[in-house]
Amino acid sequence: MKKWMIFLLLLLAAMVLAACGSAEEEPAEEVAEPAGEEAAEEPADEAAAEVSDEPFTIGVIPAQTVGELEGAMTELQATLDEALAREVEIEVYPDYNGVVEAMNFDQIDMAYLGPLTYVIAQEQSNAKAIVTQLVGGEPFYHSYIITQADNEAETLEDLLADPSEVDFAFGDPNSTSGSLIPSIELQERGVYTDEDEHEFNSVRFTGSHDATAQAVANDQVTAGAIDSAIYNQLVEEGAISEEEVKVIWESEELFQYPWAVTEETDDETIEKIQEAFLAIENEEILNAFGADGFTKASPEDYESIRQAAIQQGIIEE
Repeated sequence: MKKWMIFLLLLLAAMVLAACGSAEEEPAEEVAEPAGEEAAEEPADEAAAEVSDEPFTIGVIPAQTVGELEGAMTELQATLDEALAREVEIEVYPDYNGVVEAMNFDQIDMAYLGPLTYVIAQEQSNAKAIVTQLVGGEPFYHSYIITQADNEAETLEDLLADPSEVDFAFGDPNSTSGSLIPSIELQERGVYTDEDEHEFNSVRFTGSHDATAQAVANDQVTAGAIDSAIYNQLVEEGAISEEEVKVIWESEELFQYPWAVTEETDDETIEKIQEAFLAIENEEILNAFGADGFTKASPEDYESIRQAAIQQGIIEE
């Protein structure tokens, strides 16, 4: 064979091999592109999973110490675990203010608050009321002033005939029925300005409603302010007796204690929480709050408490 023909055949073979090499490389480049996209998406998916795996945390005020609170919180935690398909953690705080501060600093996602502590949290961090309890089928309660059953005073007017003979007890300073509302009533009657300026023999803060009830029942104070629902529960459970204490003053209706969420809480989570609470029939949970059920609540329900807090200079308008 002539040399030029051999050269031509070799040249054709080289061209064929080069074409095959290019064809094999192109698919490799096409595959590399989506693989890179998947790799970029994986961290985002992992981050989302980490967020959903974080516990939903709830802070509860120490409104009372009666009942099996610890067991009730365990039951409620299990109920909300299932409703949210997410781990739930509930902690009872030592005082009212601690729960507000925890919400302000994003340490909890939801809180069980008194009406006054709620409007403070609403003012400071836009907390939103979503659920409250029913007592006797109604979402209302009262502030009571109680004294010993054998006290000659039958009304608040009788009790205040000589305030210098009265040792008076409030509950927690941030309690609505144990401090805010009775304080306004006593101020309007001209016998009380604050803990340091008053016409009573003495003034003290017991820290909780049941502690106030016991202080009155045991003659440690002459009279005290208390949540009506907790008072009735204490009587029903036999912790105090109406042979020991009596009610001499009752406030107007107050909207019950709210469960409130932070402003970042999404609508879907709020709806799941509301549905879970409205379905609760567990007696241990209900008894812990002196309730016979739960209902939806809104920030507007607490406007009268907000106005009272403004009146007292607790929050600014």
